[in-house]
Amino acid sequence: MKEKKSLLKNPSFQAILTSLICIVLGLFIGFIVLLLINPAGAGEAIMTILLNFFTRASAAAQMKALGNTLAKTAPLLMCALSICFCYKVGLFNIGAPGQYEAGACIGLYAALAWHCNWVICLLLAAVAGAVVGAVSGALKAYRNVNEVISGIMLNWIMLYLTNMVLSGKKVKDPASPYTIKLASGNKGALIPSAGLNKLFANNTTVTIAIPLAILFAVLIWMILSKTKFGYELRATGFNKEAAKYAGMKEKQNIIITLAIGGALAGIGAAFLFLTGYQEWSTTQTSVPGMGFNGIAATFLGGLHPIGTIFASFFIQSITDGGALINKSVYPSQISDLISSIIIYLCGFVLFFKFAINNWISKKDKGGPNVNDVPVKDDAAKAEGGEK
Repeated sequence: MKEKKSLLKNPSFQAILTSLICIVLGLFIGFIVLLLINPAGAGEAIMTILLNFFTRASAAAQMKALGNTLAKTAPLLMCALSICFCYKVGLFNIGAPGQYEAGACIGLYAALAWHCNWVICLLLAAVAGAVVGAVSGALKAYRNVNEVISGIMLNWIMLYLTNMVLSGKKVKDPASPYTIKLASGNKGALIPSAGLNKLFANNTTVTIAIPLAILFAVLIWMILSKTKFGYELRATGFNKEAAKYAGMKEKQNIIITLAIGGALAGIGAAFLFLTGYQEWSTTQTSVPGMGFNGIAATFLGGLHPIGTIFASFFIQSITDGGALINKSVYPSQISDLISSIIIYLCGFVLFFKFAINNWISKKDKGGPNVNDVPVKDDAAKAEGGEK
């Protein structure tokens, strides 16, 4: 008879449990900070951050706010998938922000300067992100340059290159530092809603980008776990030399992996800017947080493409909820603080899993050995039979 396996030993349950630990600890530390600033409103503030759109006065306002959160969740999910995909193959794609910037650059330029439709803009954004990712991949494969170093450098290179390209007369609004609104510059470049906006109080930023991002998550999961191509990529990530010995093209696989990761991040930028939710600021001096927040969503999602869907929504929801707290009492950065704490704790996910497995191992060793009982009984029966 098979021994019943403990739920704590289940890898999926461990992933969920460790993610919940990160969330609870992050919120608890954030609550302590709120208490230190002003104890009277700390409880209300933390609940506002958690509830986000539920704090709105009417049902219509709640649905519209939920639509805004979902509209920003789609690009965050794509950045998380970019990092998750590369991490599964043994690469840390910290260059996702630069790939995201490349997607925003070419996607918006194609929309406003070339007047392309949204499909062409989306594809060009993916290609731009893939090219930037492939640069990191080529440096890693042929010159053994760590992808973290090249990724960070490319993040800043792409930021200022994007500012320069999108400052052109054809794409920049002359009256502001932002690019021209797509609604007036090229409506054909806007990703269609396909009726989804009606479900969220006619929120036009709710588009098919949301279900497409979820489909991408399922597709990445299937590629990694169900295909020969995914197996070869993961094998290369585990041991490049062994993969080479087995006849796999390890250098090519590294470049392809980071190119795919870059394409996902580039699509993420298109999913934000081609919905008309916001425009690119050509005076931006910091790397967009969307790419870095993808790291949190990846680890919070248990390094699983499906888990990143829920983690991305949670990260975006508390970020939006933090913008609703009383600014006269608490600083607007408090939501960023809580998000950063959770991001920091996500770095300990593997440690939490190790601690759980270590505790289970000690508990199993300290308890009675169930397998010894039948052996003793059989020996006793044999001895009695001989007598």
